[in-house]
Amino acid sequence: MTFSVGLLGHGTVGAAFHKLLDERVDAIEASTGLRPEISGVLTRSRGEFDDLLERSDLIVELMGGLEPAREYILRAMAAGKHVVTANKQVLSQHGEELYAAARAANVQLRFEAAVGGVVPVIRVIHETLAAAHIERVHGIVNGTTNFILSEMARTGASYGDALRQAQELGFAEADPTEDVTGKDAAAKMAIIARLAFGVEVHLDDVPYEGIDHVTADDISYAKDLGLSLKLIGSAERIDSGLAVRVYPAFLYGGHPLASVNGSFNAVTIESPAITEITLSGPGAGGTQTASAVLGDVISAMIPPPTLPPPALDIELVRDVESAFYLYLEVADRPGVLAQVAEILGLQGVSIKSVVQKGLGDDAVLVMVMHPVLESRFSAAVELLARLDFVRARPRTLRVIEETFEEKSA
Repeated sequence: MTFSVGLLGHGTVGAAFHKLLDERVDAIEASTGLRPEISGVLTRSRGEFDDLLERSDLIVELMGGLEPAREYILRAMAAGKHVVTANKQVLSQHGEELYAAARAANVQLRFEAAVGGVVPVIRVIHETLAAAHIERVHGIVNGTTNFILSEMARTGASYGDALRQAQELGFAEADPTEDVTGKDAAAKMAIIARLAFGVEVHLDDVPYEGIDHVTADDISYAKDLGLSLKLIGSAERIDSGLAVRVYPAFLYGGHPLASVNGSFNAVTIESPAITEITLSGPGAGGTQTASAVLGDVISAMIPPPTLPPPALDIELVRDVESAFYLYLEVADRPGVLAQVAEILGLQGVSIKSVVQKGLGDDAVLVMVMHPVLESRFSAAVELLARLDFVRARPRTLRVIEETFEEKSA
């Protein structure tokens, strides 16, 4: 029996999905008893949505952007069609509307490819760990930034040079803004948090920082302290609230995410029921995303449907405790370190380690702090920036102190 798939979008991922489905159609039919075939393709210059909808059992949305993608997804579900999408922006900004529409129409809405490439984060959280009380989900959810940071660490390249290499190899878009500013990762963390904790989280609820301000010096000095830099997306329970954030952070070598390099993604899920598991795999590339999309299509061909339950009302926490890296360009004269330590101490910030480089007006202090509330550390940095011997704006990055060995002990 034929199972008709309408395809919206035929760019890099859409074309890869079309090719992969054609290659795997016999194996899928042998497994499911249904033979998926593309019923039509809609692009800006090709096809008509109403005609495609009428001829399809399922719609695959790979157009990207908010509109008309959102409208087409809603119209497809209202017509009783299952939908598979890789559109993280639509889900992170209109997820509740889409989930409600899918429930009302009793159809499936699947979106594994929207978050982690071929890493099955959505399926594991939403299905495998449905009965687990998840405490935290954090990881590397953007392959572009991970490739850039990995190359900077491996070769000593500048941020700009590593970005150009990522673009040449196809790991970064011509306009990489959403990736390097952290917005892409923030959209993915909004989706993950909704599924893991049952809380409505909109993209606008997720504070995010990118890697576009990171320098080769930051990474070089961090090596002296045994640290590696990753762009981390995090969603965790804090008291009775939930904190969802994206930020660059240094990791010590024992952390399970520290060794994830190149364009790979990895997500660590923590729960008392399972302790901790880490999922890892390719996070960038048309073929990898297409594979996740096809997996969702196959899942939708064999119901029952699975959707997140209605959202819970839980406060989102903004001021979170963290360890920090601090880079200060200073004039090397007597009493400088003492004054820096005094200001930090007045804000309750404790120094864990210090490295000094250079002499005279070219001295640099690189410090790692013990965990402290972000608001206290930010206040201390503002005070340090006003000192006459501080020659440039202080640079800061978060540090994740825990290691896998410590958590397992």
